[in-house]
Amino acid sequence: MSTYADFSNLPATRTSSTRLSVLIPFFKDDPAPLLSSLAEQVERNRLPVEIVLFDDGEPDPELNGRVETAVFTTSTPARLLTSRKNVGRAAGRNRLASAAIGQWLLFLDADMTVKDGFLRTWLHLVDAFEFDAAFGGYTADPVTDRAHHLHAALARTSDENPASHRNKLGATAFCTSNLLVRSDIMRKVGFDEHFTSWGWEDVDWAVRAEQIATLAHFDNLAGHSGWQSADVLLGKFRDAAHNYSRLLEKHPELASLPSAKAARILKSVPGQALLRGMWSLMARTPLAPMKARTTALKLWRASWAADVI
Repeated sequence: MSTYADFSNLPATRTSSTRLSVLIPFFKDDPAPLLSSLAEQVERNRLPVEIVLFDDGEPDPELNGRVETAVFTTSTPARLLTSRKNVGRAAGRNRLASAAIGQWLLFLDADMTVKDGFLRTWLHLVDAFEFDAAFGGYTADPVTDRAHHLHAALARTSDENPASHRNKLGATAFCTSNLLVRSDIMRKVGFDEHFTSWGWEDVDWAVRAEQIATLAHFDNLAGHSGWQSADVLLGKFRDAAHNYSRLLEKHPELASLPSAKAARILKSVPGQALLRGMWSLMARTPLAPMKARTTALKLWRASWAADVI
């Protein structure tokens, strides 16, 4: 039995020229709203764009069926790749890149939202500037569930930065959500599939890509709406320590990053791991000031990183 199933709609079998491939991996999240929004832009403006989705393993038959129906009914060239086992974030994006036929590849997360003109702006930037890969940034979408306020606050203080700020940081400010890259660069520099679970594979990719490519930052924002609870964030930040260790082993020059400095400071504190319970409790406390909660979450992340650097 094949590891992957590949479903293409009729427009995808007839397309003759594709300039941009929009690549959307998903695992349990429903990408159909994003597919619909992108397809509306493609069809209204007659853009040379295809959309490729990747269901990353142990697929939910109901969700997979809904996405397949959405692919079948859109007039935009679209395909759905389905993995029979979970391969992870890095391998999933590599699979999408290898399946794409566009000259440019645009990675988006399934839980993102895009404004009118989003795709057209990317195509304009490709024509107007000389670069090989670019990060368009993202903005925090409104939060409706109180349990997600912490995640949104962290995104606004840590990740919601304009291109002028991100350009100063360079490759370390790259994310795979809203990442545009030439297909030939992806053939030379893929994502490191030894980065498992969540975190840091995007920075590793950008640091390596910078050695052979011109990287840039623009303000063509995509919205982020995949908010998660404090418990989920605490678990993800704990588990990401393994990936962070791999990042620093591969790129010792990144030891100057603020996150690495914070981890080294905590590592020098005797018994710092015993403070995790306090930080975890503070992050989980809805009545605590939001700044205190986000600080506690950052200290929790740095504490686990201190164990592995």
